[in-house]
Amino acid sequence: MVRFLKILLGCFLFLVLGFLFLFIYYAKDLPRPEVFQERPFVLPTKIYDREGRVLLYQIYDEEKRTVVSLEQVPDYLKQAVIAAEDASFDSHFGLDLRGIARSILNNLKLGKPIYGGSTISQQLIRSSFLTLDKTLKRKAKEIILTLELERRYSKDQILEFYLNQVPFGSNAYGVGAASQTYFSKEVSRLSLAQSALLASLIQAPSRLSPYGGDEAALLARKDYVLDRMVKEGYLSQAQAESAKEELLEFAEIRSPILAPHFVLYVKNYLEEKYADYYLKEGGLKVYTTLDWPLQTAAEEMVREGVAANQGFNGNNAALVALNPKNGEILAMVGSADWLASESWPKGCETQKEGCLFDPKFNVATLGERQPGSAFKPFAYAEAFRRGLTPETVLWDVKTEFNPNCTSAADQEKDEYDLDCYHPENYTGRFGGPISLHNALAQSINVPSVKTLYLAGLKDTIELAKIMGITTLNQPLSWYGLSLVLGGGEVKLLDMVSAYGVFATRGLQVAPVSVLKIEDANGKILEENKKTPRRVLEEPIADLINNILSDNEARAPVFGSHSLLYVPGYTIAVKTGTTQEFKDGWTIGYTRSVAVGVWVGNNNNAPMNKEPGVVLAGPIWHNFMQKALEKYPPLEVFQKPEIATATGAAYEETMDKRNSQYQNWEAGIQNWLKKTNSP
Repeated sequence: MVRFLKILLGCFLFLVLGFLFLFIYYAKDLPRPEVFQERPFVLPTKIYDREGRVLLYQIYDEEKRTVVSLEQVPDYLKQAVIAAEDASFDSHFGLDLRGIARSILNNLKLGKPIYGGSTISQQLIRSSFLTLDKTLKRKAKEIILTLELERRYSKDQILEFYLNQVPFGSNAYGVGAASQTYFSKEVSRLSLAQSALLASLIQAPSRLSPYGGDEAALLARKDYVLDRMVKEGYLSQAQAESAKEELLEFAEIRSPILAPHFVLYVKNYLEEKYADYYLKEGGLKVYTTLDWPLQTAAEEMVREGVAANQGFNGNNAALVALNPKNGEILAMVGSADWLASESWPKGCETQKEGCLFDPKFNVATLGERQPGSAFKPFAYAEAFRRGLTPETVLWDVKTEFNPNCTSAADQEKDEYDLDCYHPENYTGRFGGPISLHNALAQSINVPSVKTLYLAGLKDTIELAKIMGITTLNQPLSWYGLSLVLGGGEVKLLDMVSAYGVFATRGLQVAPVSVLKIEDANGKILEENKKTPRRVLEEPIADLINNILSDNEARAPVFGSHSLLYVPGYTIAVKTGTTQEFKDGWTIGYTRSVAVGVWVGNNNNAPMNKEPGVVLAGPIWHNFMQKALEKYPPLEVFQKPEIATATGAAYEETMDKRNSQYQNWEAGIQNWLKKTNSP
């Protein structure tokens, strides 16, 4: 008997020593469990609206995760997870020996390793440090680290680690991300039935996914979890039955990106400043300038506007709204419908010149389009700087502007040589003498071309650039006097920002898309504190504001109750229509908000012969009304000082040596002759 006991003791010591040997051998290169507190979770960068309430997009590699504390997790969810995954979690030391024995017997019956006896602690170790290989070596490592984990941490800490680590499918890791993914709510607001369903997903996240096509299996697993909660004493049978009857509605599978054109604009900004791995794993919080209610209104109004414009062959539109005082972008729609197929509304595959409409292209920031008459305010502003005034009179008559034109001496002809430049007015008529005030308000072309000549092409381009236009970089000879009618390509965002300079009485601040960025610990990495700079004199801005907001002055062409008129508000606004009706624009502003709309086709195909006020005007008008409800102007436009004309470049009484004198004078004389003839 003594001999037998010695042998038994020897075997026991051998096993203990063998276990210690294995422990030392496998533990020497293992990661320490305390790295749970040393290493942060892999966290995505989250991009929010300006209030931080709407999650617009997440930049992540493979894991969407929102870390939550154990206090934020409802008791039902904790209990459901424990009941489903590890009923003895609160009492074991990391290993469930009875569970292991039970799984071994079941596997022996089946002849293959199907069932496992892993505890929550083991699952946490396996998902954090080890592979999923079913080998003796990996299992030994798992057991060693599990024992260390249990020795170092409390049960609550381990459960919190687990609930933030475990995958739930659809790239959602942790209960925080899973709750948002499947139910669009914070984890603390989950019901009993929703908690049981999330606990059900842990067993097979992909197969049981609500979006995986086997909802019956998922609901059956949910009911099983509820029954387990009853068995473990967490619920009464009546509570479980009530939860089984609850109708669960899953969040719709939506685009993973809201306000997509704006978000990608922000994402591009982030990628220029931060490393890719930091954006995908660093857990940054990006608070943008976007006003979400205004953004949703903008998207809806652009869609409705494009639907109406299709009858005019206008298949796309873009919109930008910003605060002119600080440059913050409040809304941005780069194309009519991000989710539309790229062949909508006409088959791109049949169009060799490209699509009429490309939903993914951001016209607002990338599209360079001719602005038509929307460019005129820059020329008038420069002319006023040079001494002309709103009362200066120019002649709206048929005029040849190319001094080398072979037909310049005989302007009564209806036909001109191809190298001549003689713009028409939209109305097809010429009105004779007109003040600069009325010429700009009514968007009359011929006096505007003359205004650009008097202001100077080079100086006008330079003014437009310092006000925010970034695209006029061709040689001066590329543009010519047609620039004032839209002969140079611009971007919608630039135009709205530049018009904002008039709104601020000459102060310029570049467009801003980000308010602040925080790291995972709440430390502010950057914050918008841009300081406006003066680029235009206040009196000049006041003159432009006074003209563009004069509804009475524009009425002879646009009508007194046109789409440019918003009852109850004084709004400065300008339209633009390009040659052959390829682009339509409406841009307007108050002291509090500037809004611009472009309509057209991506492949530059012409629309039916309707001006910008008809095609872009409805979108602009509807959105401006909405924007002013939230951002009413607290300041009115300053009444301009009485201007006195000064300087040599003044009116049309130019020196006869001026290269334009003969042509301009000939146009006036021809108009007078026709007007006075019986």
